[in-house]
Amino acid sequence: MKKSMRTTEAVILSGGFGTRLRHIVSDVPKPMASINGEPFLSFLLRKLAKAGIQHVILSTGYLHEKVEDYFGNSFDSLQITYSQETEPLGTGGAIFFALNKTETDNFFVLNGDTLFDIDFEYLDTFYRIKETFLALALRKEKDISRYGSVQTDENAKIIGFTEKKESIGEGLINGGIYLLNKKLFDNQVLPNTFSFEKEILEKRFRENDFFGLPFDRYFIDIGIPEDYARAQIEFPNRMF
Repeated sequence: MKKSMRTTEAVILSGGFGTRLRHIVSDVPKPMASINGEPFLSFLLRKLAKAGIQHVILSTGYLHEKVEDYFGNSFDSLQITYSQETEPLGTGGAIFFALNKTETDNFFVLNGDTLFDIDFEYLDTFYRIKETFLALALRKEKDISRYGSVQTDENAKIIGFTEKKESIGEGLINGGIYLLNKKLFDNQVLPNTFSFEKEILEKRFRENDFFGLPFDRYFIDIGIPEDYARAQIEFPNRMF
């Protein structure tokens, strides 16, 4: 049974080149990499449909036609719209470019090469209780050296970020799922191409109340060959 959420839209960043997977997956964008015969992106879409999302904007670029030809304008119960980049815009530029395709003020953002099995309704509730323009899903990790880390205070407010090269041991990482409001971009002078993580999260958390909600749930980023191989083994045994 689908959950009832107030947030009904999501943007999925699906335009990555997949440089580290190029020798394994060369003919499709990284989110379209096959997991036992099915595109990785389909697992994300199915999870969003089950969570109650109604409209998904797929931000595409590299080999965009591969995504569009496969999914068309719908998947499961989802309406699909495309935001096609003619040149790489970075994560921030892609989100900003996709704003004119959204129909509501609040929407989720997901990385198209990462599956984080969070409770979207829980994040939605958390976001509204905090009355913020930006909430992050955080992942508890035993080894944060690959990702960098995020620090929060006792009220779950984000108070700092640590770079990969400075991060060791256990901690919280950015899980790559955001819930944000369009107003986050108001009165901002931004270049066409920019990193959401660098230009919005890491530069503006001190002057804005951004919040992070930890989840100790299944997480996989297929951006490296080892984890792409792991997905082939683990996905058939999981219900997303």
